[in-house]
Amino acid sequence: MQRFFIADIHLNDNEPVITTGFLHFLADLPDHCELYILGDLFDYWIGDDLTESLQDQVASALSALATRHITSYFVHGNRDFLLGQRYAKACQMTLLSDVNVLPVNQQNLLILHGDLLCTDDTAYQNFRRKMHNKWLQRLFLMLPRFIRKNIAAKLRNKSQQHNQHKAQYIMDVNQTAVMEMMTHYHADIMIHGHTHKPATHRFTLDTKPVERLVLGAWHDGVNYIHQDENGQVKLIQC
Repeated sequence: MQRFFIADIHLNDNEPVITTGFLHFLADLPDHCELYILGDLFDYWIGDDLTESLQDQVASALSALATRHITSYFVHGNRDFLLGQRYAKACQMTLLSDVNVLPVNQQNLLILHGDLLCTDDTAYQNFRRKMHNKWLQRLFLMLPRFIRKNIAAKLRNKSQQHNQHKAQYIMDVNQTAVMEMMTHYHADIMIHGHTHKPATHRFTLDTKPVERLVLGAWHDGVNYIHQDENGQVKLIQC
């Protein structure tokens, strides 16, 4: 079975070109395949109860995949970690855990959003731990909608300001973290997004050749990873 992997689409009302490209991508998927969305489908998400026309349009397009026997899965990103079961049900997609292993022809394919690998960015990792506190998330989702929107806007602006002053290596993955995770999960191939640096990295891990494929952001054009029926994976940029 063919599989397709995407991440960092960052859908939002201000960039309709990205939405159009995403909808065309879904329409062009072959029947009887699997689609894995590895986080940051939306530029931000502050609750399943705040869906508007864009979110409804995307849900309709994703749910329509089921009629073509396409199964879709979702891994949370750092922008849409609050996306919940209510919206996933509307999309007919399955929510996965932060890190997942897929068997591929006697190999293990490891998929995740990628922010867990950026261990040099200690400020972000501390923020991430706080934001993934279930009790804090429930409190946030109880807030009035306009307050949640204001908080989200302030957090995005603050993040953009901080990132402008961070060294590039801090916002990239840590190779030791990559190797430790691949070793822990006995992975032969790792696929992730988050860093917006599309590339295929090949290296040796415990004398075994392995690969790490990185998805790019859709601000720079459509890109995805395709796994064919033989289990071969390839990064494709359009």
